[in-house]
Amino acid sequence: MIKVAVIQPLGIPEEEVMKIAQAKLGDSAEVVYYGEVSADPAVQIERAKGADVVLSTNIKLTDEAIKGFDKCRMLDIAFTGVDHVDLDACREREIMVCNCAGYSTACVSDLAFGMVISLMRNLPQCDSAVRNGGTMAGLVGNELEGKRFGIIGTGAIGCRVAKIADAFGCEVVAYSRTVKDIPYIKYMSLDEVMATSDIISLHMPNNSETKGMISAEKIALMKKNAILINLARGPVLDSQALADALNEERIAGACIDVYEMEPPIPQDHPLLNSKNTVVTPHVAFASKEAMVKRANIAFENIAAFIEGKPQNIIK
Repeated sequence: MIKVAVIQPLGIPEEEVMKIAQAKLGDSAEVVYYGEVSADPAVQIERAKGADVVLSTNIKLTDEAIKGFDKCRMLDIAFTGVDHVDLDACREREIMVCNCAGYSTACVSDLAFGMVISLMRNLPQCDSAVRNGGTMAGLVGNELEGKRFGIIGTGAIGCRVAKIADAFGCEVVAYSRTVKDIPYIKYMSLDEVMATSDIISLHMPNNSETKGMISAEKIALMKKNAILINLARGPVLDSQALADALNEERIAGACIDVYEMEPPIPQDHPLLNSKNTVVTPHVAFASKEAMVKRANIAFENIAAFIEGKPQNIIK
């Protein structure tokens, strides 16, 4: 029997986690669960002591922590991105890393449209107007139909966003490393997407190729009426350049869920002080349904590992 240490809470009640673990693993594993978040490597090491499989979330895992996982053979990340994990340390210790790709596809896509509609239809201002005896004066917004909706990165989430945009009556264009044969998506260069889209939604991972991809130069290509959505990763975007473009009214608005750091975000962060910006605290991945989905995928990963048929392998 192997030992599984769930070193960070999974966002659903412990009883539910253990019920899912039992359903997926049966008697093939002993599961230990910790219900409080800790970013302290020493705490993480203590929690992972003696575990063959360490299950964690989006909490940073440093070289120090990973090298202290004494018996770990598999690191199961209950998240899509793994840029918060020191993969070099995992390679050095020959630890397999798996993720939970797919659990947040629906909820991230939902939030992209919730945020952009909120911005385009002035929903916060409308709410305030009604509560303070106001009217619709100055609050006439814009609709999605007929807009060119640009998507950067057509993985699972990008493709779902494209499908929803098409349903809204948008013209969908995209730039991606991998071109897919989807009838309602027209692929073009990154510069073309940036320069011609009314709405641009980012859905690429954060890695050496994408870090800083949406630079001041790329933002300068955007139309004056354009809106930028970032529900991907903070480092793919130059926050100061975007804030400058917003404050100088060179673009129309932004919807931001991710930053260079995890919330709480410093009050002097440029995107907390820019015009026409809707911000959320890295919550796109977090719906009640998604938390259940990711727990299921996480324990399916472990079951597959035990059976010698690992899935969702990152490295």
